[in-house]
Amino acid sequence: MAESGARVVLAEDDVLLREGLASLLAGAGFDIVGRYGTHTELMAHVLRLRPDLVIVDIRMPPTHTTEGLDAARTIRQELPDTAILVLSGHVQVEQATELLSGGQRMGYLLKDRVSDVEDFLSTLDRIIKGASVVDPALVQELLAAHRVGDPLQPLSSREREVLGLMAEGLSNAGIAHRLWLAEGTIEKHVRGILTKLGIAEAAESHRRVLAVLTFLGNN
Repeated sequence: MAESGARVVLAEDDVLLREGLASLLAGAGFDIVGRYGTHTELMAHVLRLRPDLVIVDIRMPPTHTTEGLDAARTIRQELPDTAILVLSGHVQVEQATELLSGGQRMGYLLKDRVSDVEDFLSTLDRIIKGASVVDPALVQELLAAHRVGDPLQPLSSREREVLGLMAEGLSNAGIAHRLWLAEGTIEKHVRGILTKLGIAEAAESHRRVLAVLTFLGNN
């Protein structure tokens, strides 16, 4: 359940998905303060409503290209404390990396992820509280893409597993819980990963996620 009754604006042109999300979130304790089907409608109201969270489709009318990303950029500039989750129909690495460069309280998920209700609600909670979250499918695609001259070669299978969870925005404690390992063990894995990949350690979760994503996307 949403502990604080977070105020949410939904922007999705698929009526069934939009209303399904609204019902799901309302049932989990969120306060749905706006539901819109176009970029124009969203931007006409969101700055006035000042929600805690905006969930926006990456492609919306009229062109169904980057309206959701454009909205996310504007909302982040005008409402820097508002959390933003962009939903996408398929993995787009450059767009995800660009989105997460906007700072904390940002997320990029595939629409299929919504069907795992418990995990989806947990993700929303983490984003609202300041995390950056990347869809696991994007992380796995990037990890799988490395073949010849693989820069991830120095990593053990466990370290690769931890790396994927880091990019999903999980804290060391969250990773420890997911893998049923001690938090101290995860801290050692994270230090080892960052050292082997030549990534500077960062306390802020969104910087850690962005560093890993950028590394994976550029090698």
